[in-house]
Amino acid sequence: MDTGTPATEIPAPQVWPTLRATDARALIRFLTDAFGFQEVAAYGEGAFVAHAELAWPEGGGVMLGSVRETVPGEWQGLPGSFSAYVVTADPDGVHARAVAAGARITAGLSETDYGSRDFAAADPEGNHWFFGTYPGAPRPVPGS
Repeated sequence: MDTGTPATEIPAPQVWPTLRATDARALIRFLTDAFGFQEVAAYGEGAFVAHAELAWPEGGGVMLGSVRETVPGEWQGLPGSFSAYVVTADPDGVHARAVAAGARITAGLSETDYGSRDFAAADPEGNHWFFGTYPGAPRPVPGS
C-alpha cells in the first residue's frame, strides 16, 4: 500500500492523545526536557497555547493546549486528568532522563508479568505518563 510518505520519513500519527494545561508552555518544556518529546508545532500568543504538537522520537505524539473556557456539554479537558502509555525501547534511559530533570517518579522501573520493562512519572500538571517496552498486542491483518 502506497501511503505517499517517503521511506525516510516517519508517518504522522493518525490517533492523537490530547491534553490541556494550566501552563502549556512550561508543560511543553517539561515533556521535552524530562522525557524526550520533540516540539513540532506550537501556536498561540504569549503564555496562551492554542495548539501544540509534540512528537515521540520512536513514533506517535501528543497534542496539547492551554486550558480555556468551555461551553456546557463541551469536553472540559481538565489539567491533570490525562494519562498515557508511551512505548520505548529504552525505558532505563528515559527513566534516567526523567530523574535528572526532576520528574516525580510514581512507579520505579520494574518487569511486568507480560514481559515489559516499565516505569511511571507525573508531570507538573498532575498527568500520569507510563513508559515501557510493551508495544501492544499484535494487530489483525486488514481484510482477515
